[in-house]
Amino acid sequence: MSQAIGILELTSIAKGMEAGDAMLKSANVDLLVSKTLCPGKFLLMLGGDVGAVQQAIATGEALAGDKLVDSLVLANIHASVLPAISGLNSVEQRQAVGIVETWSVAACISAADRAVKASNVTLVRVHMAFGIGGKCYMVVAGEISDVNNAVAVACESAGERGLLVGRSVIPRPHEAMWRQMVEG
Repeated sequence: MSQAIGILELTSIAKGMEAGDAMLKSANVDLLVSKTLCPGKFLLMLGGDVGAVQQAIATGEALAGDKLVDSLVLANIHASVLPAISGLNSVEQRQAVGIVETWSVAACISAADRAVKASNVTLVRVHMAFGIGGKCYMVVAGEISDVNNAVAVACESAGERGLLVGRSVIPRPHEAMWRQMVEG
């Protein structure tokens, strides 16, 4: 059985808690994240078998109605994505960096997963909507050609959803900026 994560992002905290309860009751899934985001949004992240996650997300989407910001079911997630969400993946030496910024957490996580699967880069971090107006951004590091490719793939992914805010590729970041991007 294939493992997946599912994400539901809503504009209502109350509706988010109600949807989370219904989602957990509708399928055999694990609650990975249930928290408020800026500005007054609510995020649910579930894990489990693909079919169960799909069922839970469908239940949440139906209940969310017009409070739904974004949703996602992502099967076979790249191994570096969850550590990048919960903290940082380490990078040993200063390299080129790419930053992709989105309007939703789901769009950013999907873009990050596609980028690291398409390029030889390290996904350093996925910063989720805390203190940044509900947006999300990802940082990748690697050789400049790989970073350019990863950023292009991520932008295509977020752009398909209409949720791309911006992008940057920095070939040789200043030491102080490098530390801020890869050490937090």
